[in-house]
Amino acid sequence: MPKKFEPEMRERALRMLAEAMPDHRNKSAAVRHVAGLLGMSPETLRTWARRIEVDEGRAPGVSTDMLEENRRLKRENAELRKANEVLTAANVFFAKELDRPSTR
Repeated sequence: MPKKFEPEMRERALRMLAEAMPDHRNKSAAVRHVAGLLGMSPETLRTWARRIEVDEGRAPGVSTDMLEENRRLKRENAELRKANEVLTAANVFFAKELDRPSTR
């Protein structure tokens, strides 16, 4: 199970990474150094840094806001599909009831 980090920890790690960049020959070295200091996976820190770059428009990709909006719309779409199925089934049921001859 992946470890969950507090938002403050994420901000601190990214700030430390930004400060460490000039002291290292490349971004990977800085990521490994800062991740080692904080006791986290370098991949976690690299992913956070990549996400910030995309969100700020410095790297290509889909922003966090768009990802959240897409998730919300997919959930809403699934709920609407289920409601549509229920309404369709109810429509079929009531249409059959109307076609039956009355016993009165």
